[in-house]
Amino acid sequence: MRYPLAFALPLLLAACGGGTTVGGTPSGVANPTPVAAPARGSLLASATAVPVALSASVRVATVQPAEMAAFLEAAQSGTTAISGPPQCAVSIYRVHYNTIGGAGEATDASATVMVPSGTGSSCSNSRPVLLYAHGTSLQKAYDMADIANNTESRLAAAIFAAQGFIVVAPNYAGYGGSSLGYHPYLDRDQQSADMIDALRAARAAFPAIGARDSGKLMVTGYSQGGYVALATQRAMQLQGASEFAVTAAAGMSGPYALARFGDQLFGGAPRDGATVVVPLLVNAGQHAGAGLYRNPAEIYEAQYAGGIVDLVPGTLGAGELVSQGKLPATALFAADSMPQASGYGQYFGSGNLLRSDYRAGYLADMAVHPCSQDARAPLSCAPAQALRSWLVRNDLRSYAPNVPLLLCGGDGDPTVPYFNTSDSATYFRARGAAVTELNIDSSLDGLNDFFRLPKLGFATAKAALRAANGGDAVASSYHAGLVAPFCMAATRDWFQSVLAR
Repeated sequence: MRYPLAFALPLLLAACGGGTTVGGTPSGVANPTPVAAPARGSLLASATAVPVALSASVRVATVQPAEMAAFLEAAQSGTTAISGPPQCAVSIYRVHYNTIGGAGEATDASATVMVPSGTGSSCSNSRPVLLYAHGTSLQKAYDMADIANNTESRLAAAIFAAQGFIVVAPNYAGYGGSSLGYHPYLDRDQQSADMIDALRAARAAFPAIGARDSGKLMVTGYSQGGYVALATQRAMQLQGASEFAVTAAAGMSGPYALARFGDQLFGGAPRDGATVVVPLLVNAGQHAGAGLYRNPAEIYEAQYAGGIVDLVPGTLGAGELVSQGKLPATALFAADSMPQASGYGQYFGSGNLLRSDYRAGYLADMAVHPCSQDARAPLSCAPAQALRSWLVRNDLRSYAPNVPLLLCGGDGDPTVPYFNTSDSATYFRARGAAVTELNIDSSLDGLNDFFRLPKLGFATAKAALRAANGGDAVASSYHAGLVAPFCMAATRDWFQSVLAR
């Protein structure tokens, strides 16, 4: 997907193999001195300023509002019509911090901190903090500090930082210079731990970089990041309430209903990016000790099994992965594998990724242990198949948010089905949560619709793209290109309304 915590410290594994001491006991030494694991969220070094390349010859430490507007329009015309004119100057910093991997092992990660400044009322004095989780990337070098080349980061700077939010945007363990050799994709506990540790590190760096925290904390993210944002709010609520006070949260186009997402995929209706998403999910579960396989060849066809472990994220793009034979473009299942939902034929074919007998085992477990049968208790099931069990464990329909929550998405999304938004909203409301559901692709709810402008903007952008390039262009751009900026703008406006209450 671009697609798609334990706060009690787990036992951290030492680099030499599983203890809390380095090496064995030297001859004649009865009690070796234990080596303490690094404190989670502690800074590995002082925050570093990241100059912004406004052009090939101009790099600035702080981007002024007029410079930001010109920069945004040069990168993609029409951006400021969505984000609004920049109100604040923005400075960008990078922090490097200690966190944990999927098995609780000590590791490191990095995050970007965007600091607004200026004389305007929305830029001066103390500012709210916005903890932002990004979407899926295949590139280990992914860096939210690179707003010149990273579209999502640029939108976060335009829509949030330039409007007065201090943005803390983790790159996640496994990305952005992290030493972790894999990424714990949609691992609820690890990804929320990583986000929390990034916030701790950013807070430690705030005094040195001129960021003044108002005490208001907003949590949000898009696609994979939408899931991560809700997982983070959940962890803060259930296990970190004494340390974190979330003001409001928003998930955008995230796969929150992970059990249903997996069951639909294996049931014959995979989604765009499935041949990347499944290896990411399996790899994360295996690293976390979920025991999804004894050998990758139990899941994957022989032509892929030998090189599939830790394949993504890496250094190759999607096209290179396909051209080099490391992953199929769309053929998740064999041509004769059944069932096949109407309209999903591209996901069945030769050179498929997953073994048919593995799919058959998943489907057999679905029949015996069905999930998502009751909207109010969708996880009242006990799958015996290991991957299904892992998906149920990480499904976010498992708590009741105690802060205002916005769920934004588009009901035509071919990558992350809209049922993730609607099912989760229904479940949370049944648990008494205050949830606002926004289908950005819906008609106006009267002239006073709070989300009137992003809805109209989305409809206009979609119509223009269809007129210029046809319906296929709309489908291929829907998730990341069309929905993302308008859900981000709607989220910003909604957060501001919550802050004004």
